[in-house]
Amino acid sequence: MPQLNIADFPPQLVWLAISFVILYFLMARVAIPRISDVLEGRQNRISSDLEEAERLNDDALNAKAEYEAALTSARAKAHGIVSELKSVMAKEQDASKAELDATLAQKSKAAEADINKAKETALEHVREIAADAAKSTVAKLVSLDVSDKDVNAAVNASIKGGA
Repeated sequence: MPQLNIADFPPQLVWLAISFVILYFLMARVAIPRISDVLEGRQNRISSDLEEAERLNDDALNAKAEYEAALTSARAKAHGIVSELKSVMAKEQDASKAELDATLAQKSKAAEADINKAKETALEHVREIAADAAKSTVAKLVSLDVSDKDVNAAVNASIKGGA
């Protein structure tokens, strides 16, 4: 093997040094700047992505806070509307109840008047019936013909005395 021949070591070392220097300059001037540009680009992209993510996170938190505030406001408004509607409905119900009570009282008074009128009519008919019955009874029992005026006076006296 020629690489292990000691006489060939100095030219191999020279070529090793020349190759090392050439590779070193190639790496220093070409490869490393390209690699560092790629690494800087990645770092810049990562930092800009992190900044964008942080900005979007802040925007999302602000939107969430606005949403919750709007939701709270809407709930408060809804409760206000419901309580207002309840009070309006209660007032309408009270008004309807008062109107119904007035109508029922009016109908009750009308019914009482009708009952009193019917009672008076019935009492008048009772007087007439009592007078006719008394006249016919007297006529059959005693065989006397009594005048209507006398019969009515006796019935009225009997009703006033019995009442």
